[in-house]
Amino acid sequence: MATIKDVAKLAGVSPSTVSRVIAGSDRISERTKERVRRAMNEVNYVPNAIARSLVRSRTRTVGFTLSRRADQAFSNPFFSEVLRGMSATAQRWDHDILLSISLDEQDEKKKCLQLIRERRVDGMIISTSRVQDEVIDVLIREKTPFVVIGRSAGAPVLSVNNDNVEASRRATKHLLEQGYRKIAFISGPRDLVVSLDRGQGYEKALVEAELPVESKRIVETDFSEEAGFAALCRMWEAGVDFDAVLASDDLFALGALRFADHMGLRVPEELGIVGFNDTPMMTHTHPPLTSVRILSYELGAEAMELLLQGLENREKLRPGKEILLPAELKVRQSSLRQGGKTEKQ
Repeated sequence: MATIKDVAKLAGVSPSTVSRVIAGSDRISERTKERVRRAMNEVNYVPNAIARSLVRSRTRTVGFTLSRRADQAFSNPFFSEVLRGMSATAQRWDHDILLSISLDEQDEKKKCLQLIRERRVDGMIISTSRVQDEVIDVLIREKTPFVVIGRSAGAPVLSVNNDNVEASRRATKHLLEQGYRKIAFISGPRDLVVSLDRGQGYEKALVEAELPVESKRIVETDFSEEAGFAALCRMWEAGVDFDAVLASDDLFALGALRFADHMGLRVPEELGIVGFNDTPMMTHTHPPLTSVRILSYELGAEAMELLLQGLENREKLRPGKEILLPAELKVRQSSLRQGGKTEKQ
């Protein structure tokens, strides 16, 4: 079996230089790197995944980042569906996915840099877009191919997204058409672009209906059923009245349903509820919950397709290209105070 000394002898360099080439050092000239790589090929020296990526120039692996606590990473079915779509496309292209779960933005940035500089991935798919996103800034600076699931609020990037503003506007308009007038909005963290977009759509619908946008009916919280329930309890205890809830995530909608049961409120007669993502559980609640159907699987599949096409042909990695997928309001009993048909757009 060939050793690092065999590579060094054939390339005419020291073993330490070979080690630095394998580690991706910027202090080695491209000419020397190429000579070492040729030598590694000739003696079939591939010590580990990092070296393999240097020799072949591609790892055939894509990184996928999730900025969530490990025990919460897949509590939201949205991400499971996104990963399922990504996996189907990656399998068709004969690529692997390396999942990176981070606690926060700084942790995500650190892990992304590590994956990139160790050459463990060819590109990245980012699942969380923030208003001021240091992760996106780092990937641009490192010249790393990447795709954002969502929308970048800063520099133009490759992305796959829903029209969250319009979807939220339509969901709010639906509640208004059912006679609800005091609509509460449960938002995710406001540093996330998706939260801002869905909040903007909610406000836009109220303005169009010539109703005031009242901050007391807007609450921001973490993505969980418990957080949605607790947020509505706090609003109620503060004396804020509301007759409907637009939940920017299905987990919040489940929290709203739990709140209604806790308070003895009839749904939809006394409290209308609309969620976002339309996860499978929405049809099995009592009553079934209205929700905006997001094409989660397709988001993952399209993001992976866009990235892998770009890795094959760098000209396709055009900043600012955005694939916009449609969203559909699935109307069920939780919001039908005035009657009408369910399961429609």
